[in-house]
Amino acid sequence: MKHFGIINFILLFALPCAASFAQTQEEARAAWQVTRFDVAAGVAGNAIADRALTARASITARNVGQGSGRTFTARLNPTAEVKSASVGNAQARFISRPDPRTKLQQVTVTLDSPVAPGGTVVVLFDYRLPIGDNSGLAAISAEGAQFLPAAHWYPSPNTEFAPRGADFAPVLLTVNTTGGEMVVSSGQSEGPSFKGTLNTQPFFLTGKWDVVEGTGEGRGVSAWLVAGASADERHQGEALIALAAAARKFYAELIGAVPDVPVRVVAARRGAGFEMGGTLLVDASVFRRSKIDSLTALQIAETIARLWVGGATAVQGEGAAVVREGLSRYLATLFLEKQFGREVADAERMRMARLYLPIAKRDGPLSQSTPFFDTHYNSVTNKGAMVWRLVAERAVNRDAFTAMLKREFASRPDGQTSLAAIRAALGERGSQSLQSILQGIFDQPTDTDLLIGAPQQRGGEWVVALRNTGGIGVDAAVVATTESGERLTTKATIPARDFTEARFKTPARVVWVEIDPDKFYPQTDYANDIAPRPASSEDALAEATRSFAQQQYAQTVQTARAELMRATSNQEARILLARALVEQNNLGEAEKEFRAALAAALPSPATLAWANVGLGEIALRQSKAAEAAKRFDEAVRVDADYASALAARAGRIKAEAAAGAAPAVDESARAFIAQFDQAVQSGRKASLDALIMPGELAGFVRGIVGNQPEAWQTRVLRTEAHGANRMLADVSVTARTLGRDQAGTAVLVLARAGQSWRLADIQFFEVR
Repeated sequence: MKHFGIINFILLFALPCAASFAQTQEEARAAWQVTRFDVAAGVAGNAIADRALTARASITARNVGQGSGRTFTARLNPTAEVKSASVGNAQARFISRPDPRTKLQQVTVTLDSPVAPGGTVVVLFDYRLPIGDNSGLAAISAEGAQFLPAAHWYPSPNTEFAPRGADFAPVLLTVNTTGGEMVVSSGQSEGPSFKGTLNTQPFFLTGKWDVVEGTGEGRGVSAWLVAGASADERHQGEALIALAAAARKFYAELIGAVPDVPVRVVAARRGAGFEMGGTLLVDASVFRRSKIDSLTALQIAETIARLWVGGATAVQGEGAAVVREGLSRYLATLFLEKQFGREVADAERMRMARLYLPIAKRDGPLSQSTPFFDTHYNSVTNKGAMVWRLVAERAVNRDAFTAMLKREFASRPDGQTSLAAIRAALGERGSQSLQSILQGIFDQPTDTDLLIGAPQQRGGEWVVALRNTGGIGVDAAVVATTESGERLTTKATIPARDFTEARFKTPARVVWVEIDPDKFYPQTDYANDIAPRPASSEDALAEATRSFAQQQYAQTVQTARAELMRATSNQEARILLARALVEQNNLGEAEKEFRAALAAALPSPATLAWANVGLGEIALRQSKAAEAAKRFDEAVRVDADYASALAARAGRIKAEAAAGAAPAVDESARAFIAQFDQAVQSGRKASLDALIMPGELAGFVRGIVGNQPEAWQTRVLRTEAHGANRMLADVSVTARTLGRDQAGTAVLVLARAGQSWRLADIQFFEVR
């Protein structure tokens, strides 16, 4: 028994010690953080023929862990072929193996000597990256190359899946291209090299562009248009330069001195919406639009905000994405409000709330979100922007928040910050109430749901019951509307998971009440913010869309009008209303609604497209074929979505024929398409590959080869040049496959490869 007691005593003492020792061993590990990327990439000559990128990447990294580093592990595209690795000037041993967690290739290099905590190492990788099918992330063709960070085309120890997020650091990038091709990336350009001082990631595009440089306040901002751009496209480029310059000035006044880096808005055929270090990729159609649209304006505003947020000041640690993405989007809405008015900014805020709502009940804490969660990108941008607005305008105040921005993003001596540092700068530790709010919105899932009861009259006032189901207290406005249309506002404080009442001292009958009308608080349900409870905007739009598709146009008109009474700036509802009015042949009212949609300060791309399609249809019905052709052409240029573009192209061909103004078909395109028909009928892969851009349309070729058509004939209806090196052809196709006749329309995209055409894309294929 004594021995048993002694053993128990030893175990009780030893186990905690062992656990403590194991924990110490676990913590005393190296952790690498990149401080500089130096990459030389080649896509010239044989690289294009072989469809492979050759690269040499020098990675400078600091050991930010607590233990010495004896190996350096980088992650890279799984198809990359690593030829060698070296540390300093000496070759180093390395092992490549799959990383099952990220599905990437993991390359572990043995260091010649341990690197102590705080020390740095420079590791050089030589590798080759073959490209299969071209995509928006990685592409090589005769039209140019494109490599974005999400392709993992360069080695880096941390990816976006890591708890601390991906590595961002200053980049020196040199790209070797074929003669005559231009290169675009971020940072100052020096010949084929780009030197960046901001914290970014390596990326580049090659190709041919016409560049418009900004002047005056727009100095340092440029628009990169597809080569051969028209005067109208250059004019739109100047408008986008002016918008970017205005955003840069706004943030300089809000945060501090402007980072000295070029800003570029670049027309791209793939990857539109990507931005890094002041360079934004937009669809080439953005420059063909007659007006700046809401999506492009938001993207430009966010791009400029990130010159400070995550650019000049690095954002590190857990929750970095909610700072880099969410705070930038919140700041972008402030700029939109200043530039275009409160209504535009409020519409964008409501859009963010609607986008976030479908994932609200299954979303995780913002401070712990990574791309492993399928809610990540929606959450950190949309909910992120909402919570930063809540912090700035409810938890603290605008002045305190602005002071924090200046400290964290304009005057940090170490050039980096984190979500934790920002929370500390806001005074979280010194205020119990602020701590409760910040912990609730950053460290907990969304559980807030604000409920409001029907208004009840008590004596000379009206009373509504309020409930807060969430874990944070709420200070919100409550609005009442009387039967005469008068709006009354009061404030209500509802503790966490509690009830209260709001009172309105008025003898007038209250018919409608709403809590938090500005939607400061992310919630799991917004429909019960209003009493009597109406259909939500999502429900109303879904119902209007359904009834329109079922040709129940009277129902569409009724539903859309009701939604516009509640939300006058709802562009989707206005477009549905106008389209239904056209189908009812109420052309005067329809035209009024379409023109009102186009007159919006910042219409969406879909609004621009459908409003012009609608005005074109009205003009056709009024026998104004020339006017109709202009409207349909404008909708084609917007290129907003599949449905509107398809309707616009069909309408344009019809209107031009009615006006006797159909443009002549390009004969070289007609000859190429006849040659392509022969290749399709042959069913031979080699014949098809000879006429298609390498890396493109692999699925189409497999379909033709696997089910060789018995007949295939293409008739060219219309052609139009898109810049100097692309041609779009509207065609009709008749075919017979597996004994079944098929017919329909398509849009073929031809691109120049040397002196001849090749098929680069099929934008629409409505052959059934």
